[in-house]
Formats: sequence, structure tokens, C-alpha cells
Amino acid sequence: MHIEYAARLAIDWADQKHAWALEAEGGRVEQGQLEHTPEAVDQFFAGLAARFPASKIAVALEQKRGPLFYMLTKYAHLDLYPVHPASLHCYRQTFYPSGAKSDPQDAALLLEFVSKHPERLRVVVADTEQARLLALLVEERREVVDQRTGASNQLTAQLKLYFPQALAWFDADQPVLAEVLQKWPTLEKLQRARTVTLQEFLRSRSVPEGKRQRLRQELAAAVPALSDAAVLEYAQGQVQHLLRRACLRLR
Repeated sequence: MHIEYAARLAIDWADQKHAWALEAEGGRVEQGQLEHTPEAVDQFFAGLAARFPASKIAVALEQKRGPLFYMLTKYAHLDLYPVHPASLHCYRQTFYPSGAKSDPQDAALLLEFVSKHPERLRVVVADTEQARLLALLVEERREVVDQRTGASNQLTAQLKLYFPQALAWFDADQPVLAEVLQKWPTLEKLQRARTVTLQEFLRSRSVPEGKRQRLRQELAAAVPALSDAAVLEYAQGQVQHLLRRACLRLR
């Protein structure tokens, strides 16, 4: 569906100041900067509402979520058109092969993109508050899962380097593995632990009897994976760093 807009606005988002480019009726392009404060943003868009009364304004920005995007969703006279960063990057390279980034230049390119290729963009339709909350929670959960998976992969890589037996005795994502490594960070220290102490520790963490017996049998015959003190210190330090980060996230 083709929508007639009184003006088209493109904003190149930044932390403190946003470069913008505006095309109104007649094709004349204006450019400027906008401070990233609620007051400055409100004053700017109130001015546009007064300049183009009872009219819609198309706004293109390289953001689908984030501070500026959510600021703009409260203005009923704006239709928001998020542009994927990869799309703008390819568009920029078409005209500027060096790929050099310039905020005013990117604002102008965004404006050109939304003006000449509106069929490639989709306006954001306002959701209900419940739908927006659900979307944010789903996104947060996805990020948490990705972070946990990444940390688990890093932990596995370091243990394969200096303590692979730990991965045979425990799953990488089991909390008990983290507790074992905090208490006995190397094979040698685990081997020096009293059998009664270790077995009681594992029993209190609900480790099955079969796993406890396997660990007791294999622990005595286990051989360190490496003897390079430098690599051992590095890998052990990385594991402890990952475990501290995991503890901080859980607090």
C-alpha cells in the first residue's frame, strides 16, 4: 500500500548526537544534528508536527530496537522504517567503494534509500504493551541462552587443554562441575583430595552413585594432560575467570 507522506526523515543514530536529513515537498533536502536527550528529541519532533500538521512523516533509522527507536514510538505522526545495517552498508559501498563512514553522509543515504526504494522497507506497526514486553523478554532470554552457550563452549575448550578428564566425569553445563573446579581447579588438586571428603561433596550435590564410583576408580589412574606450567597457568586462569563471570550473572 502506497502512503503519501508530508516529509521523509532519515536519522543516523549515535550515542550523543544524531545526524539527520529531511526531504519535504518539492524535494529540497535539509540536514542537521539532533542531541540525544528526551528534551531535544521532543522539541525536534514537536516542531515537525507543527510544520506538517495532521500529516504523517516517514522516518528511516538504522535501528529496530534501542533508545532512539523507543523514544520515537510515542509520536503518532511518525511511521518508523528500520533499515538493516547490512542493507545500508551495501548501499554505501555502491556510491562510496571505500566504505568510509560519515554520519551526515549516512543520514543522506538513508534518506535516499527510503525515498527511492520504499518497497524494500516495512513500516513498524505499533504492538500492544503486552506484545512489546513479551518480545523484549523473548529477546533477553535468547541473549542469555547465547551467552550461556558461549561460556560453556569456552569452558570446554580450556578444560580440553589441561583437564579433559573433568569433561568425562561431568557435563560442561552442570553446576556441580563449576563447584568442583572452584574447589579443586586441577587434576592434581582433585587427586590430593581425601576420598571421603570428595565422595561426601558429590553426594551432597546429588551426583549419582554410579558416577561417584566411576570417578573414584578413574581418579587414581588419571594422568595430567600437559606439563607446560605456562599453558597450565593460563588455561586454569581462564577457567576461573569464566566461573567468576558466571557467578556474577547469577547474583
